Amino acid sequence: MKAAAGARFPPWHALLGLAVVAVWGTNFVIIKIALGTVPPLLLAVLRFGFAVLPAVLFIRRPAVPWRQLAAYGVLIGVGQFGLLYLAIDGRISPGLASLVVQTQVFFTIGLAISLAGERVRPYQWLALALAAGGIAVIGWNTGGDTTVAGLVLVIAAALAWAGGNMVARASGRVDMLGYVVWSSAFAVPPLLALSMWFEGPARIGQALADADAAVWAAVLWQSLGNTLFGYAAWGWLLARHPAATVAPMALGVPVFGMLASALWLHEALPAWKLGAAALVLAGLAINMLWPRLHGRRA
Repeated sequence: MKAAAGARFPPWHALLGLAVVAVWGTNFVIIKIALGTVPPLLLAVLRFGFAVLPAVLFIRRPAVPWRQLAAYGVLIGVGQFGLLYLAIDGRISPGLASLVVQTQVFFTIGLAISLAGERVRPYQWLALALAAGGIAVIGWNTGGDTTVAGLVLVIAAALAWAGGNMVARASGRVDMLGYVVWSSAFAVPPLLALSMWFEGPARIGQALADADAAVWAAVLWQSLGNTLFGYAAWGWLLARHPAATVAPMALGVPVFGMLASALWLHEALPAWKLGAAALVLAGLAINMLWPRLHGRRA
């Protein structure tokens, strides 16, 4: 049962949420490491393949239509992660990718307006303007570890993520872990077909032959850590605390992503990159925290 709005948030619950955010944030660096050996579309195949098996044998299929599982699987598998992996494969740094992909929040709002007739609040326009300013700063400074193609791919991945959010929203209250596991089965076939077409059997075979223990650990981290642990723990917290308490912790994802990329991959953090991050994070923070602060004042 979900806790009431004023319920206590135990320290170990906060630590669990921090662990999920850390896993999700540092995962962008793990992606970059795996891409050193495995081509991007094949990496997506492996990620979703291991998310399906063996979990599908133990986790019950949620009571939603197959078409919704299929739509979610294609949007998240092919759209979000397929494009994201292509972007991180030499087209944008992992740190910036972890930041830009969070624009899915605003795409989700836009889709909710166009599909569900929701109204944009004034604070959401302010949040969107700040985040758009941050993306504009990134676009102005393309070159080196950030390209226009990479920026466009990550924005497209964010749009696909937002589409997946709308599909999941239409499914109602479901077990999100089971939803992700079963929908992943629909991500594998198109990703495999795309990998065979664009990367080719020879490159796929060579990548699998060259993959060492570190690469397979990175692949499993995508499936077990990022997907199964992340969604299960996050869903567990949301079931016990108000969304307004849990959701703002997601602001730490790009923070972990950029710091991990700087520490492990020596990604430079010039003033323009930090300024862009500040603008995007400010927009996300206003969008998430304003309703809660306004509710307290009321």
